[in-house]
Amino acid sequence: MTIRVGIAGYGNLGRGVESAINQNKDMELVGVFTRRNPEDVKLLNGNVSVHMMDDIHKFTDAIDVLILCGGSKNDLPEQGPALSALFNTVDSFDTHAKIPGYFEAVDASAKPNGKIAIISVGWDPGLFSINRLYGEAVLSEGATYTFWGKGLSQGHSDALRRIEGVKGAVQYTIPVPDAVDKVRSGSLPELTTREKHTRECYVVLADGVDGNKVKETIVTMPDYFTDYDTTVTFITEEELKQDHSAMPHGGFVIRSGKTGEDSAQVMEYSLKLDSNPEFTSSVLVAYARAAYRLHQNGETGAKTVFDIAPGLLSPKSAADLRKELL
Repeated sequence: MTIRVGIAGYGNLGRGVESAINQNKDMELVGVFTRRNPEDVKLLNGNVSVHMMDDIHKFTDAIDVLILCGGSKNDLPEQGPALSALFNTVDSFDTHAKIPGYFEAVDASAKPNGKIAIISVGWDPGLFSINRLYGEAVLSEGATYTFWGKGLSQGHSDALRRIEGVKGAVQYTIPVPDAVDKVRSGSLPELTTREKHTRECYVVLADGVDGNKVKETIVTMPDYFTDYDTTVTFITEEELKQDHSAMPHGGFVIRSGKTGEDSAQVMEYSLKLDSNPEFTSSVLVAYARAAYRLHQNGETGAKTVFDIAPGLLSPKSAADLRKELL
């Protein structure tokens, strides 16, 4: 059975999803939906059709799973509940503090309509979330630490670009080296949010815009910058294109704890990514497979990565997984 996949939104994440689908033989991209003029959207596969987002309701019978590739700040809070009433969906909503409320909104939409909606899929939230859970479950006495970067954050960069007067922008998250060293030592330090990371913003202003006003909007933005030491550097469009077009990222989750007669144990999971959106897209596609299988089994409602058995992500059968990977 080939899983028919649709993409809602075609930016960096949408392009990554298209590329990832091409690497999965059990999937087929059947359509892309955009708020732009469809004729202006050029896909990797010229045989796939592009449609207006307003027409997406016409394709409920043609799509098994719809992958939502909009931004977490403005797009997904509206699109997630709306589209999960029509399709099985997977999204990468990544505003950690607002995940519980977003889950409830999507669940209230998906469940009565017999749909599955897997939210907050990616590497964080997502794979890192799973490793935080593993660490706490295995080392019940200890502390969990998550560090991100150095890398470009898509969600935070998107939030910058939505500020009035900003023509372009990127944001990098950088771990504080001293904090990382303390955690890896097993000393179980107590660290504030500000002590663990710094944020660097590179911003292109529109003509005539007050840079001081934009900077103040950035450093006081709730959920994104207000809890961090944040630097804002204004640059030209040429500098943005030349020096900040790549999208690397990564990070690590560390669980440090004690077992038995005070034995020190440290668990660490890390990622080093050349392309943040392409990796996130690959995670979304794996969870699209899980969404399809759950729907086939008659399950409904919102789910997170905590609710998905690992075997559902793989194209291999349960028997093959036991034989090859266990």
